[in-house]
Amino acid sequence: MLRARILLLVTALVAAPLTLAATTAPPAAALPNGLALTPPMGWNDWNAFGCDVSAQLVEQTADKLVSSGLAADGYRSVNIDDCWMAPNRDAEGNLVPDPVKFPDGIKAVADYVHGKGLKLGIYETAGTKTCAGYPGSLGHETADANLFASWGVDYLKYDNCYNQGVPSKQRYQAMGSALAATGRPIVYSLCSWGTEDVASWGGTVGNLWRTTGDISAGFGSMLDIFHTNVQLAKDAGPGGWNDPDMLEVGNGMSVTEDQTEFTLWAEMAAPLISGTDLRTASPDTLRILGNRDVIAVDQDPLGKQGTGISSSGGLDVLAKPLSDGSVAVVLFNENATAATISTTAAAAGVPSSSNGGYALKDLWTGRTTISGGTISAAVPGHGTVMYRVSPATTRQLPPSTTLLTTLPALSAGQSGTVYSYFTNNGVAAVNDVVLGLTVPGGWTARPLTPTRSSSVQPGHMAIAAFKLTAPATLTEPIQTVRIDGTESDRWKGGAESSTSSGTIRLVNPPQAPYKAFTSTTALTGQLGSDVSIIGAGADAWGSTDEYSTVYRPGAEHDGSTTVVKVTAQAATSVWAKAGIMVRDDITGAGSSPGYLILAVTPGHGYVLQWDSTGSGQLDSNSSPPDSGLGSAVYPSWLKLVRSGSTFTGYYSTDGTTWNQVGTATVPGVNATQDVGAFMTAHNVGSGDSGEVDFTGFQTS
Repeated sequence: MLRARILLLVTALVAAPLTLAATTAPPAAALPNGLALTPPMGWNDWNAFGCDVSAQLVEQTADKLVSSGLAADGYRSVNIDDCWMAPNRDAEGNLVPDPVKFPDGIKAVADYVHGKGLKLGIYETAGTKTCAGYPGSLGHETADANLFASWGVDYLKYDNCYNQGVPSKQRYQAMGSALAATGRPIVYSLCSWGTEDVASWGGTVGNLWRTTGDISAGFGSMLDIFHTNVQLAKDAGPGGWNDPDMLEVGNGMSVTEDQTEFTLWAEMAAPLISGTDLRTASPDTLRILGNRDVIAVDQDPLGKQGTGISSSGGLDVLAKPLSDGSVAVVLFNENATAATISTTAAAAGVPSSSNGGYALKDLWTGRTTISGGTISAAVPGHGTVMYRVSPATTRQLPPSTTLLTTLPALSAGQSGTVYSYFTNNGVAAVNDVVLGLTVPGGWTARPLTPTRSSSVQPGHMAIAAFKLTAPATLTEPIQTVRIDGTESDRWKGGAESSTSSGTIRLVNPPQAPYKAFTSTTALTGQLGSDVSIIGAGADAWGSTDEYSTVYRPGAEHDGSTTVVKVTAQAATSVWAKAGIMVRDDITGAGSSPGYLILAVTPGHGYVLQWDSTGSGQLDSNSSPPDSGLGSAVYPSWLKLVRSGSTFTGYYSTDGTTWNQVGTATVPGVNATQDVGAFMTAHNVGSGDSGEVDFTGFQTS
């Protein structure tokens, strides 16, 4: 029975992916201004700071680009986004920098940035107002272009808000002509959100053009944008690039997902514009942004955008020809669990090898191996592997191998079977292959099959199975553990080893008097007063009422006080919400009255929101004066006090000093209500899930 199961899984693993027909397209037309011959690289403040931009921020970021080495890696454009200007033009009709944010003006900042060997970018809109409501450039193109040139601006991001219905091409051409007339070389970025088929004409007007709506810091958002942008390869080339929006690396996705975004953007010859706070960036963020091998793929002078050569079941293969004759091949796993993805050198368009071998350089590990023609890897969930593939000049390289370890879904105390698959894709036999499993404390693993193979020939596989048993008792509401499949082997050049990692989540379901409810999708766990939720949800506001909660039925009453500490919150959106929810029936999403939430959000601080009409939908909002963009901290304590039908919400950053968020009188409040720790990911259009952890949830 076990052997039959293994054979069935092997058949699934090696099933050939759907191959897409390759097409040859004419080269894209490019704006003849001699700029952006490779995709622009730099930084933009919007994703991390929104309107909270200033001369100090821009200059500190320029300093960081230089000191971190990112400027030497190619990040040379420091770009100011919306909200840099005063609310009105001056008496002569000129734009005016905000005197508080930019007390010495934009030219002084440009001079500082130029002094660092960098370029300065600025923002405007092809409309009557910017997206944040400041003066737009529609009808002022010549005056604004001349002003930008006089300040020493090197890059213009030109947005699309308040466009008055004027055709995009007409509006963008007007500014393009004005920029050209200044005589100053200014890279021109069309931020048209992919509307009006901009990819088909953007190259005759600007140097890059947005192909989609705005990105957010979630895997689902990034994936949707990738699917759109990858289809537009024929329209890009030196001097004119498809722009899938700024990088979210460092803004809340996992390290694996950050690395995937950077890999895909480089493969698609996209602009590499960092959208994080580089001043406080983690080592992982700087490592990803500074990978020169991956940057070289993006900046390759041939200027070809990578294209999809196969896609099946969320397993994608992309190929990008490079100027030295090699090909950048990306294996991308859209799914949540690890999978083996394979193609061939021939399918990727790699020139034939005279000795039958192909060199595969892994651009994230730096390791080069040899393959007989198969390009394959065990790719983690939401992950990518990127190879630079070329005909091998020597066969004296380590063999290309893959190790895939598949993990079962388990509950506390349960056992399941783990399968490990080792494949030799090299040009000679691999000897003394030993497969193993490394588990954390409290877990047990024992082999169900032999784990050693004396020899694995090219194109063949070694397989082992293990019985894995989870601990019977959990220490957290949702416990996520890492399991490592391991292998060691020998080839004629010496010993090799590799690891295939995965995770298993164990959930302690809510116990009485606690219950769980979700109007979307979620995992909910509870252990004493500790609660964890891994959930989705488009929002909890207005007619959208998607949330997940661990709650106590009927525990909220006149005179009650509810307290919870939010210890961690995934930044799936600046408006993701986590905190306390009350309503007459917490399972009546979108309909039950007596509805109020007190929440912390990653980008907008602390909010009290309530249903002021009894419709069962949130429609009113209160925030403390100091709860502006980026003010949330973790842990955050939240306290909700009820007096009759009036609720007062507080927050604290130390658990001792309380600050009032707001007070609300809510119609339709029952004598007793349901009260819970809740979250919503605010994943509008993306389906992203995020984890929120709570401690000390109690009502008295």
